[in-house]
Amino acid sequence: MLFSPARCLILLLLLNSTDGRILGKIKERVRNLLLQKAKQPLQHVKEGKIHQQLDHFNRLDFRTFPQRFFVNEAYWRRPDGPVFLFIGGEGPIYEFDVLAGHHVDMAVEHGALLLTLEHRFYGDSINPDGLKTENLSDLSSQQALADLAVFHQHISQSFNLSHRNTWISFGGSYAGALSAWFRGKFPHLVYGAVASSAPVKATLDFSAYSNVVGLSLTNEAVGGSEKCLAGVREAFAAVEAVMGGNASRVAMDFGCCQIPKDLDDQIELMQNLADIVMGTVQYNEEGVLMPIDELCGVMTNKSEAYVEETEAYNRLVKLAQIYHSSSEEPCLDISHEKTVKDLMDTTIHSGRRAARQWTYQTCTEFGFYQTCEDATCPFSGMVTLRTQTELCLMLFGISQHSLPGHVAFTNTYYGGDNPHTHRILYVNGGVDPWKELSVVQDRAEEGAEAQTIFIKDTAHCADMMSRRATDRRSLQKARQEIEKHVDSWLKMAALEKTV
Repeated sequence: MLFSPARCLILLLLLNSTDGRILGKIKERVRNLLLQKAKQPLQHVKEGKIHQQLDHFNRLDFRTFPQRFFVNEAYWRRPDGPVFLFIGGEGPIYEFDVLAGHHVDMAVEHGALLLTLEHRFYGDSINPDGLKTENLSDLSSQQALADLAVFHQHISQSFNLSHRNTWISFGGSYAGALSAWFRGKFPHLVYGAVASSAPVKATLDFSAYSNVVGLSLTNEAVGGSEKCLAGVREAFAAVEAVMGGNASRVAMDFGCCQIPKDLDDQIELMQNLADIVMGTVQYNEEGVLMPIDELCGVMTNKSEAYVEETEAYNRLVKLAQIYHSSSEEPCLDISHEKTVKDLMDTTIHSGRRAARQWTYQTCTEFGFYQTCEDATCPFSGMVTLRTQTELCLMLFGISQHSLPGHVAFTNTYYGGDNPHTHRILYVNGGVDPWKELSVVQDRAEEGAEAQTIFIKDTAHCADMMSRRATDRRSLQKARQEIEKHVDSWLKMAALEKTV
């Protein structure tokens, strides 16, 4: 996943808690927008539950939890049609996940059975006390992959599937990484995998995220410019300067719920303002906030009657107002104390928000902390690795000193961005910051099947959407390439089964 407000269009990771609060809300908007556009009748979809072991690797632990899944048989050509598995990430799954999207378009063509499985400890797939710190030890990507393996067996038995039913997995963002890892760890269960915007390389200090956002703001192909980046950089410096002498003015200008008097609240504000820009870049032309060209129009606008010395500051105020006008919040909550309180909430209703769970996974497996200590970062240097990782100790008692070891183990276990696997297709967009942690160049021998598709002018998980008339030509071509790969995998599997 999984940042800023946004995360994989059709499934995304609903909320990564390394994202700021606004970034998470942007991601929710992505999901809600897609749900509103889904027109297929829900009667095609069946919901089910499977009771999974809480700990697949301890044979003496018999505890279970209910794991939710959806099935769509509408297009399945019985009995030998393929199975398309859409993997859930750090958020709830929806009927939408087996009703719309590029994988569904391909399922119609190939007569596939459509499935989606909710990730353990997210959505409704969690026990009532599952969010307590002592129980979160059962939340990991390794356990999630074991869930997928058991689910494979469950579906095979339920639908009387055989070796003639070829399984292909799909996922985006964190779920994209799971798709790749499922193929890598269980190649006998899934024949091929599509991994969109998949951050397969765990990274503690993900400073490259902000750097790519800055580069994307200069990308003329999507409406950026050097002037735009300079305007953003100048605006954040201006906010820091004003806040140092007049925090009350900043609170009023940006519609804050409280005055950012202490450092923690000031950092929270700067992260939220950065989230607006980061979310715009990550989800560029998906209709959530505004595309990059509109953001750059605001940040370079000379027509407003701004006093020159406060010009950059006022442009960022304008950008925040545009975000605020599209949100349902009465004010911008920048209370760090409230953020921590929300993350400490272990009641089951908070399971649908997912921030606590994802924060735990960043502390124990992935890092992914989007810092701004690098000189190339266009935002506020107040957002540091220390300020982000201190939550690990505060929430879960996980020492900051232990985090590098956790990240290193993840890369050793899965192979990082140099996995020696095959029939995994990594799809990335050129303006997506997450491409930095994915596989973007083919390392296969000459003449071997390509393993990567790079779409130079698209954003996070854009390829996962259904085809649209307004899609860029590069995106249309990328989807055709994905279709060719899936088609070739299915034909190859069919040939192997006749030998």
